[in-house]
Amino acid sequence: MRYAYYPGCSLTESAREFDVSTRLVMERLGCELVEIPDWTCCGASAAEPVSRLMNYALPARNLAIAEQDMDGMDVLAPCAACYLNLLKVGREAVGDRHLHGRINEVLAASGLVYRGKARVRHLLDVLKNDVGAKIVEQKVTDSLKGMKIAPYYGCQILRPYPVFDDPGKPVSMEPFIEAMGGEVHRWDMGNRCCGASLMVGHPEVAIRSVAEILNAARGADAIATVCPLCQMNLEAYQAKAARAGGRRVPVLYLTQLMGLAMGLDDKAMRLSDNLTMTPAVRRGIAARAWAEPAPGQGAETVEASG
Repeated sequence: MRYAYYPGCSLTESAREFDVSTRLVMERLGCELVEIPDWTCCGASAAEPVSRLMNYALPARNLAIAEQDMDGMDVLAPCAACYLNLLKVGREAVGDRHLHGRINEVLAASGLVYRGKARVRHLLDVLKNDVGAKIVEQKVTDSLKGMKIAPYYGCQILRPYPVFDDPGKPVSMEPFIEAMGGEVHRWDMGNRCCGASLMVGHPEVAIRSVAEILNAARGADAIATVCPLCQMNLEAYQAKAARAGGRRVPVLYLTQLMGLAMGLDDKAMRLSDNLTMTPAVRRGIAARAWAEPAPGQGAETVEASG
């Protein structure tokens, strides 16, 4: 299985651990990721307030390159915001002759044409529909047995386009948690907004949202994410969220957990890049501390501390 890989800006800077773990895990699963040549920013959330046309032309450029140079491969975008922006072009521009034409007028300056043929996929979509939990289970060498993991999906991979899961009750991560030997933390916060960019303009609102999510993770050993912005909000603001009633809990990308279960060490998974990975937490993960909790401690032995 080969995919046109679009890492996007976050995975080359603030979320490098997501990029590295995705590449290594997908290789272990027999998937080849071919990076789109000369890819550029998709615009994320910054382009739309500036220019509606720019908001479509930026992601369309990357899709046009994939269509032209990558032999019909599906486009894999791990970042939730990138995935949404790339997907939105196909959903809204194709079929709108005026918008599609304006986009191609812009792309013509680079000798590109966006035809609307590239299929955009999120990492979870590929894992669920192309790989499958059984294959992941076969690759597990260091089971996460006893580890309770809260799956956190966020907003953008399922809303407003519910391509591969139910936005009201997403479950696509759960088979993979179980395939790794982990236990799913049952909660109703997996699709709750983390506050996203409100953390900049209205931090008091976003902090309350983060605190509610972290508090609902009580009893879990870790939260698994698939979105760089969600990861940032849930990790970087834990101290402020604690003052609003939240708690401290390790937050890892799903691919980091998968890598650990497949025998890759914490250095390969870049756990040191995760803000909640204190030395105590990393020692607990290395020792599989959740597997044999001390009397009276239960599942919170790997909780972030300090």
